[in-house]
Amino acid sequence: MTNSMTLPAISSYDSLDQYMRAIKSFPVLSAEEEYQLATSLKKENDLEAAKKLVVSHLRLVASIARNYSGYGLPQSDLIQEGNIGLMKAVRRFDPERGVRLVSFAMHWIKAEIHEYIVRNWRLVKVATTKAQRKLFFNLRSMKSGKSASLQSEEVAHIARELNVKPEDVLEMESRMSGHEISLEGNADDETEDVFAPISYLQATQAEPSEILEEQEVEHLHTAGLSTALAKLDDRSRRIVEARWLQEDSSATLHDLAEEFGVSAERIRQIEQKAMKQMKGFLTPA
Repeated sequence: MTNSMTLPAISSYDSLDQYMRAIKSFPVLSAEEEYQLATSLKKENDLEAAKKLVVSHLRLVASIARNYSGYGLPQSDLIQEGNIGLMKAVRRFDPERGVRLVSFAMHWIKAEIHEYIVRNWRLVKVATTKAQRKLFFNLRSMKSGKSASLQSEEVAHIARELNVKPEDVLEMESRMSGHEISLEGNADDETEDVFAPISYLQATQAEPSEILEEQEVEHLHTAGLSTALAKLDDRSRRIVEARWLQEDSSATLHDLAEEFGVSAERIRQIEQKAMKQMKGFLTPA
């Protein structure tokens, strides 16, 4: 797809500011426009449709890339890598899933940026526990000053916010002040709790896939859920519960296909129909 499309490249502009102004000129697509373009790409391999989907989301990439400016890498390179992730997302996007491209693409954009940082940033390991990971990826943003030493009140506040011990805060502050950190962790570490910081580059919020899942579950747990589920037939109710309402892990289409003796595509169709019915049940008349 990328070889057949001409997209705005940062190198084509005299400055990053010019590039930012240029991408702001591309229109934001409505849900209907996005669906039509994505359907055209999926069914007809329409590269012009793919281009429109990509350029309409270049601002999203630039916005995400800004969150990684603290790692000392060129902003233009971060954006360029994020654009690669965006193009991968557009190719894999399924408009029938009922999720907007902006939500789906965030994961792919971040994944490419993470990979770029791994390839270009060499650090050494400092954290081995979950508490230390949380501290490492939040301490810098929670400090009142980048270089100032932490005061006792600030230590106590950070400890309360992150649910860790004050001495853990002080230890991590000391480590971060005197050592570099390994983004990829130690491949020779045989312990189960291996530290791989690249998975936590942005600790201020969950990954997009987790956010989407939480939003879906929260929506389904609104008032009237039990009534809405009760109105479904047994098979549809089982599929919805297995796919969306299990807290530990959701069943895959193939798992349910094997359970009911039908194809995975048939399970997907039943799921979509059931979800649509439930939205109708849950929407006030």
